Amino acid sequence: MLSKSMQDALNRQVLMEAQSSQAYLAMASWAEIQPGLKGVTEFFFRHSDEERMHMLKLMHFINERGGFAIIPQLEQPTLTFVSLKKAFEELMKHELAVSASINELVDLALKEKDYATHNFLQWYVMEQMEEERLGRECNDKLEMIGDDKSGLYLFDRDIMTMDAGGSKKR
Repeated sequence: MLSKSMQDALNRQVLMEAQSSQAYLAMASWAEIQPGLKGVTEFFFRHSDEERMHMLKLMHFINERGGFAIIPQLEQPTLTFVSLKKAFEELMKHELAVSASINELVDLALKEKDYATHNFLQWYVMEQMEEERLGRECNDKLEMIGDDKSGLYLFDRDIMTMDAGGSKKR
């Protein structure tokens, strides 16, 4: 059985994952109208789907542990970006905030001696390590590319070989 404080904290994470999905969906919509960013567009759409699955996984866990998962009200995400580089900077900033939130949940689970929730959250800890690595890799590449159009073309092709979790497709 979840404590009230753990249920509330997990529901805040449900909100964060839902907002992540919406943010990446907005990035996908923006990228889709930019010329030549088909790979980036697909990446953002996949990323949005993945974040939604993270949210659903949390909701199922809350309900299965005797809590009540709340469907969150979402704020309007940023809809446009001045550049692809700025969009990926936002992605990285967001993933760091998600990681911090997951760490707070792990800390709460340990304080409450809620080992079932602690074990459940380990998947999210590992997932966030992948997300941060991917965010850094994309930002590093975009930094190297600068305004080089051929580099951007190669980045768009390269990102199509990465899944939203950060590993290369095989």
